[in-house]
Amino acid sequence: MPAELCSHSQGQTLVLTIHNPESRNAIEPAIYAAGIEALNVAERSPEVRSVVVTGSDGMFCAGGNLHRLLANRQAAPEVQAQGIEGLHQWISTIRAYPKPIIAAVEGAAAGAGFSLALACDLIVAARNAVFVMAYSNVALSPDGGASWSLAHALPRQLASELLLCGERITPERLHALGIVNRLSEPGSALADALALAESLNARAPNVLASCKELLTEAPLHSLAAQLDLERTHFLKNLHHPNAGTGIAAFLQKRKPLYE
Repeated sequence: MPAELCSHSQGQTLVLTIHNPESRNAIEPAIYAAGIEALNVAERSPEVRSVVVTGSDGMFCAGGNLHRLLANRQAAPEVQAQGIEGLHQWISTIRAYPKPIIAAVEGAAAGAGFSLALACDLIVAARNAVFVMAYSNVALSPDGGASWSLAHALPRQLASELLLCGERITPERLHALGIVNRLSEPGSALADALALAESLNARAPNVLASCKELLTEAPLHSLAAQLDLERTHFLKNLHHPNAGTGIAAFLQKRKPLYE
């Protein structure tokens, strides 16, 4: 059975499921392309307010397919370069996506699977999940934005430990480090991620998009430049219909319904 990225909607949440059970949900170019297409379509749909990325059969993603990588050693470097570019386009699409994306992790998130989870806005992980930056274990360096994500999220020594040592790290430790947002009981990560997504779906989409953009831009800006950007977004959102809805609902002690 070929590797595929399955999709279905649950309420206002799009669920993307990596399905490649023969290779422990390893990801490859067809999945990258499907992920980019699915997000592009969902971005234009007002019916989709959030996305959850997960894996089938109790496994998030084992990373790249080592058999394919071994075969690519016999091909020109450009062959593997194209594959990495596809992965990186998917990661870039996830990072730039204006709606919340949640990783629901059961089982292993290894190598590029760990990179994929880190690219998402939020991570919900089962307590028995396993995270490992497995690249150095097979004499490879990271891809999928792993070095960028870890360098931005952790002190250098901790990021170095994950990348250089290639050791397993528990969801509990990642939760303590601020990488994992929610811990779930085994088998409940997807349900808990969907519940988190539903709570986000009830918030103003324009505000969530602003928050994501502000967080992305903050490391690139001086304080003065970031303050200017915050002012721009605040004014835009204040004069959006949703602000009228939200403020009135708060003052009247009722639940708002945002467009």
